[in-house]
Amino acid sequence: MARFVRRFPLLIAFLVLAGSSAAAPAGEWMRYPAAERVVALGDLHGDLQSTRKALRLGGAIDEQDRWIGGRLVVVQTGDQLDRGDEEQAILDLLARLQTEAAAAGGAVHILNGNHELMNVRLDLRYVTEGGFLDFAEFAPPESGCDSLLLAYPPEQRGRVAVFRPGGRYARQLAQQDLYVIVGRTLFVHGGITLAHLEYGLDKLNRQVKNWIVGRGDCPPLIHTGESPTWERMYSDEPDSTDCAMLAAVLEALDVDRMVVGHTVQEGGIDTHCQQQVWCIDAGMSKHYGGPVQALEISGGSARVLR
Repeated sequence: MARFVRRFPLLIAFLVLAGSSAAAPAGEWMRYPAAERVVALGDLHGDLQSTRKALRLGGAIDEQDRWIGGRLVVVQTGDQLDRGDEEQAILDLLARLQTEAAAAGGAVHILNGNHELMNVRLDLRYVTEGGFLDFAEFAPPESGCDSLLLAYPPEQRGRVAVFRPGGRYARQLAQQDLYVIVGRTLFVHGGITLAHLEYGLDKLNRQVKNWIVGRGDCPPLIHTGESPTWERMYSDEPDSTDCAMLAAVLEALDVDRMVVGHTVQEGGIDTHCQQQVWCIDAGMSKHYGGPVQALEISGGSARVLR
């Protein structure tokens, strides 16, 4: 089905729009009203210093990491984890800023990327030595009959304990969504296609959250290359067919643009398809060594903050 959708995007768009679910292909609870300023941050990958710099660049925090953004809305499009050593501090900082922003009339929306979901799945291939050490304090003193923990080396058991379904930080990740719409902008880690609309964005989001907290099975789609967290159609040299798919998705969701991370853009934040997609993974973590940048959306237009 996904192959057919890619080949005939406009036909599928017509079917989506004509169907009974076309009036609300995304849940209203995932839509938020337009804000005077929205600042979007791309992949962080365990780099606390770059995370702080990006938040300050957007006017969200002061030198003490306290919220000063007022009614500012910040969206972080996923991949807080892996490839860096300061993941716990980043997760804790973002969670605290959510509370402070809400109290000031603003908001911080944090999305799950493929690396968050890989950690819940216990796919730890991109975890650094420091990343294991960062969560070592959470290792149970005795693993006893916990066969899952016993399958991992002692130095990895703390991370496994907190990120496996139902774990301490897994429950925090379960509060994060796969996508969010603010005003007329859709934010997602990899990309939304018409196949996702057909499946049901909210259905997939709900299934993923249930799996993360240990209340259901992992939906098979979420760990494939065509998942909303893995899709690179719009961020890796999109062609006219990709842009047609994008236009159809935007029309179906009644939004103007999509903002994605996931694929590092050489030279920093870039835009394609007549500015209908903004690719904000600037590679700003230490692992990639790219520039610290953010995307500002205000007054219906977008610009790069450097």
